Amino acid sequence: LPEIKDLLELDIQATLTGDPAATNADEVIFSYPGFFAILVYRLANRLVDLGVPIIPRIMSEYAYSITSIDIHPGAEIGNSFFIDHGAGVVVGATTEIGNRVRVYQGVTLGALSLPRNAGVKLRDTKRHPTIEDDVILYANATILGGSTVIGARSIIGGNVWLTESVGPDTKVLLKQPELVYIGKKQAKADGNV
Repeated sequence: LPEIKDLLELDIQATLTGDPAATNADEVIFSYPGFFAILVYRLANRLVDLGVPIIPRIMSEYAYSITSIDIHPGAEIGNSFFIDHGAGVVVGATTEIGNRVRVYQGVTLGALSLPRNAGVKLRDTKRHPTIEDDVILYANATILGGSTVIGARSIIGGNVWLTESVGPDTKVLLKQPELVYIGKKQAKADGNV
């Protein structure tokens, strides 16, 4: 348990460092759903390591029911992990996440489409991506596949869909979408539309 406490202290510090709205550790502990999901994950993951059946999965499903953050207890996550806002985040069972990684709402670290009977055929294979140290995954990024690696210090922009690896120090962004205005384009100077 002292090791888990040390990891949680680093997770709290990552939240305080990563979110300017976070004012102190108590606020993070008692009101941040991302931290709650990480706390439950850290405990459940330790039980997985000890070979405890079923209970770790019940714990992760409980955290999901409260936070809408789904972290499988079998995933491997390094220190100083920070989930901001968090709703809709999914971290699959064989995901590996390095140290000092930041994740925003709606991020999926998942498997590619699986064939029929995949539960039996692929149970002991790596199906989910690897995220190296100091990576930022912005809102609604989807990263799929067991051979997909996001290199250290990379930034994956919002709404990006990746099924292939990217090297260290890479930014992957969508091009600016074209906005189409229907009706009035600008508010008048007096604030009326």
